[in-house]
Amino acid sequence: MTVREQLVDLGYAAGWSAVRAAPEPMARGLFDRVGNRLGANGGPVQLRKNLARVIGTSPSAVPESLMRDAMRSYARYWCEAFRLPSMDFVQAAARVHLSDETLARYHSALDRGKGVIFALPHSGNWDMAGVWLVHEQGQFATVAERLRPESLFNRFVAYRESLGFEIFPLSGGEQPPMHALAERLRAGGVVCLLGERDLARHGVPVTFFGEPTRMPAGAAKLAIDTGATLLPVHHFFGPGATSTILCDAPVDVSGGVRSATQAVADAFERNIAAHPQDWHMLQPLWESDWSAERRARITGDGSGAQPA
Repeated sequence: MTVREQLVDLGYAAGWSAVRAAPEPMARGLFDRVGNRLGANGGPVQLRKNLARVIGTSPSAVPESLMRDAMRSYARYWCEAFRLPSMDFVQAAARVHLSDETLARYHSALDRGKGVIFALPHSGNWDMAGVWLVHEQGQFATVAERLRPESLFNRFVAYRESLGFEIFPLSGGEQPPMHALAERLRAGGVVCLLGERDLARHGVPVTFFGEPTRMPAGAAKLAIDTGATLLPVHHFFGPGATSTILCDAPVDVSGGVRSATQAVADAFERNIAAHPQDWHMLQPLWESDWSAERRARITGDGSGAQPA
């Protein structure tokens, strides 16, 4: 483990121990001020570039008010992440609101008995949405990105398992996670997958906010292979400690993986546009922002040409 990795690991450990011990108003106030400070300084460059696509402007024209809101939202995510293990889960779930339409779509999909796949972007606090789902449904399965150092990855796995999630590593496990996820779905279970960032580098081409990128194909493949219902889901923050889960209509997967993944991207696009401040995408997402190394890895020759 490098010195930098040790410091990162210690920083997260300190956050989980110190922030959860602080009174909630104090912790929220502190993280709110941090978010305001970061937003007032322009915020992360890549986040500004990403939000520019969402609102249809240039990075320099992204309003400072949106950057402040976005950084407060991101700070709120971390505040809740550090505090969640010590919170009363019933109380936490009660803070999450769902419309009658969203609940009807969820129960209708579950009642089919073939499993449900929730595909969601990095918006709001997906862990808080998961706490609501555990309280409503029981354990569900999901995938965790392999982080470095290994001790940090283990901390995040232990954190999410403490919330009631069943975690499969995206890479480095005994076997790829798709088989185990398919088993859970065939048993009528629920699988949740973050769906707009292609971590495995095997995604399918989609158009997102008018530009080409790639998104993970796993959710669509699982739905096609198992017959499970694929539902795009969005989580966004409300006033105080409240938040909302929005569930879109089921995705038609009869046209194949690429068509279904584009339909998920279209749903993400609508919902992110409605709540841009809560989209926590601080990494390069679109092809035009890819590094030369990533482009070469995906295309095989570094030219940027799409594979057949």
